Amino acid sequence: MIACVCVLDVEGGSGSPLKFPHDYPLRLVWKKGFVRLVLVAGIIWMLLIMVVLLLHVWSCQSSLAFFSAMCNRGGRVFIMLDTMGFVPKPPHRCSIPLANNVDKVAIAKERTPDVILEHLSYFEEDDNPNNGTEETTPLFGGHQSWAQRDQSFKLSKTMKVHCGFIHGGGAEMSPEDVDYVKKCKFVVASGIFDGYDVPHQPTNISQRSRELFCFLMVVDGVSLEFIKSNVTVKKDSDGGLWVGIWRLIPLKKPPYDEPRRNGKVPKILTHRLFPQAQYSIWIDGKMELIADPLLMLERYLWRGKHTFAIAQHKYHHSIYEEADAIKRRKRYARPLIDLHMKIYRYEGMQLWSILKNTASDVPEGAIIIREHTALNNLFSCLWFNEVNLFTPRDQLSFGYVVYRLGGAFKFHMFPNCEYYSLFVLHPHTREHSSKIEWVKDLKELKKENSKLKETRGGLGLWTPYPGDLNTVVLPPVARTSKAG
Repeated sequence: MIACVCVLDVEGGSGSPLKFPHDYPLRLVWKKGFVRLVLVAGIIWMLLIMVVLLLHVWSCQSSLAFFSAMCNRGGRVFIMLDTMGFVPKPPHRCSIPLANNVDKVAIAKERTPDVILEHLSYFEEDDNPNNGTEETTPLFGGHQSWAQRDQSFKLSKTMKVHCGFIHGGGAEMSPEDVDYVKKCKFVVASGIFDGYDVPHQPTNISQRSRELFCFLMVVDGVSLEFIKSNVTVKKDSDGGLWVGIWRLIPLKKPPYDEPRRNGKVPKILTHRLFPQAQYSIWIDGKMELIADPLLMLERYLWRGKHTFAIAQHKYHHSIYEEADAIKRRKRYARPLIDLHMKIYRYEGMQLWSILKNTASDVPEGAIIIREHTALNNLFSCLWFNEVNLFTPRDQLSFGYVVYRLGGAFKFHMFPNCEYYSLFVLHPHTREHSSKIEWVKDLKELKKENSKLKETRGGLGLWTPYPGDLNTVVLPPVARTSKAG
């Protein structure tokens, strides 16, 4: 057997040795080291991201105020990442980090001090009943002039503003109801108008909350009769009307022609209907509350030291997006929606962007949680005045009032998925519609003896505006959902 010993000629060439550069070993080591460095750095970076995400998720679920505050969904960084698509979209419903034990919730001993605004009072007489309109009787919202409206956004220590409840304008309660609500410092409020719903009994309510809260359901005459014919209404020895846990509060004279606009009175002006209330939770009439109200105050107000909390809209960030959706869904006269938006555009209201200090300009207003501070009460008044002057679509006015107050009004806008975990949504008993929702041209409203035009609300759309709106062009908007 012959052994063959083959020697590799490293000098190169056929029959000649291969030649490598003299620094070849150094380059090889450098390349291997660089690859290892990149791999190690990538792994460390991925681990760091995972740790941050885990900390972020845990802090959102934590019941400790310090860690919960780290999950700032209203912060610019979070909003920017969300806009760029780096934040996973939340589910339709998500868990709410409520406290575990209602009996251990510590109720705030002291009210939030009034610093920016110390004293707030209201116009109660309609001193200018013929302000550019044919109406001469007192209006619930008064005849606020454009100058008065502009002045109301200028903050000072002492202020007097329009805030509904003009004498003779409607929305009066019976004496027995007035006496009853005087004792209500903690309120869960709701409302049903024009017979579109029946009261839904809250569930998961602790005995402590039953004793602490007044559950007040504001209704008009039509709804009261509808409720009596469909559910059991009991009358107590003082003349109060009850449906389960709800105390019915009938309003003798609805202030507006439009049922939707009437519904804004208890929703936005809760502090005026129930002036002794220190805290209130508003829920729309078609909703069944499934979270304990005391836990809601602890979660959305006291834990983060907030005084006003409202959910973010599921789809829209800009009021112009919301206005476009309202027109598509025929929820109010299209030309009046456009006029409303042109006034806001003329007055400087911009499209929402990540540069703003809010998570969105558009709320999901079916739940509002608030402490009745002077500044919150002022915000509610100004918000209501916009609803009174323009269209009853209050989601269009919320962000505008925030903008006009120049950042002085602070609020907590929580994720929409939490909003859908606070209640069960029930369908209306019938389709909610009015003739004005189908108006496509102002000519239909300007016809002589037209029955489409509201006579007691939205008069700002018919009062000559002091600016030139002819040059205003509404910004184009992207339609973010088929549902609108």
